[in-house]
Amino acid sequence: MCGHCGCGHAAKATILDLQTGNETVMAHGPAEPAQDGAQEHVHADGSRHSHGHAHDHGHDHHHEHGHGDGGGAHHHHDNGHPHRDGGSAVVELEARILAKNDALAARNRGWFAGREILALNLVSSPGAGKTTLLERSIRDLGAELRLFVVEGDQATANDGARIRAAGAPVVQVNTGTGCHLEADMVARGLRELKPEPGSVVMIENVGNLVCPAMFDLGEWAKVVILSVTEGDDKPLKYPHMFRAAGLMIINKIDLLPYVEFDVEQAAAAARQINPGIVIVRLSARSGEGLEAWYRWLRRELASAREAVIGPLHDPS
Repeated sequence: MCGHCGCGHAAKATILDLQTGNETVMAHGPAEPAQDGAQEHVHADGSRHSHGHAHDHGHDHHHEHGHGDGGGAHHHHDNGHPHRDGGSAVVELEARILAKNDALAARNRGWFAGREILALNLVSSPGAGKTTLLERSIRDLGAELRLFVVEGDQATANDGARIRAAGAPVVQVNTGTGCHLEADMVARGLRELKPEPGSVVMIENVGNLVCPAMFDLGEWAKVVILSVTEGDDKPLKYPHMFRAAGLMIINKIDLLPYVEFDVEQAAAAARQINPGIVIVRLSARSGEGLEAWYRWLRRELASAREAVIGPLHDPS
């Protein structure tokens, strides 16, 4: 899993509030609860520390290395430096990482529900058009819906700046070597973002169709975005992501005359993996098909509210 792709190796995440300029460096270690998680200490000279190494006279070493601050992968070294190899140790580690993340995601989900907030996890390959779709949605729906954004990337605040320019409050989460957002990162971002009750929180995940499928963030639904510049067999190649998604957006349909992409074949592949998936075809650039996406948003926001307070009945 992610321990093999770099996420578990000294990954440090930072949370940047684009409104205030406040930057938080997440603690390098096991994830803490969303309400009281520790932060890495930053000194005036820019130096940082978040964990120590205990050395006794027997020369035992105990190093704890966090999985993007959401998991807590632990490596123990003693005098003989034994290492647990083999599939069982890896499976056990992955299970601990995911269990920790799931517990934090459940807390996020309760936090959203208590405020009647619709939280959506936008996932895709890099360059599929997530940020462009968000920019267009913010501009089109800004007078109707209160939109907030958690923007995830490995580095830079470029996309966060684009979202802020479009008119939505945004926090930028940079994952360092991490290839996905985790529940704790989202929780800490929300503390900076402070979304209003009844609003919509869009979580733009790191561009990746693998690891984000495994990490629940506490969202109401995953929205997977597939560009026509990609292969129409993507759902079959990355089944976990498309199985986890409630909505698939086929984006950049304005480019269909110029690429080899069969929309019907892509839709059939997605339904083969996930028969209940909703499919919307649109172009975030030209605006074609956007109303179907907006209708889905309004419907899911109403459903998220009803899940908390129950359906509204006409008193007459």
